[in-house]
Amino acid sequence: MQEIYLNLTITADEYLKLYKGAARNVFARSVDGKRVRFPANILQPFVTREGIRGRFAIRFDDGGRFHDIRRV
Repeated sequence: MQEIYLNLTITADEYLKLYKGAARNVFARSVDGKRVRFPANILQPFVTREGIRGRFAIRFDDGGRFHDIRRV
């Protein structure tokens, strides 16, 4: 199992575009500098009126498939 850490700041308007299907994936850079791509819908539990903000840990299996996400 692989784990990456991300600091995310996504405004409510930006997330709404993702939610409406303008894009399916989020592209970000992990705290250790790796470029990562993951499905936008995994962030849904963390959306507030202001959007999404915070540090998150995302776990992937060895095949690169999403396992879970949590706020850290």
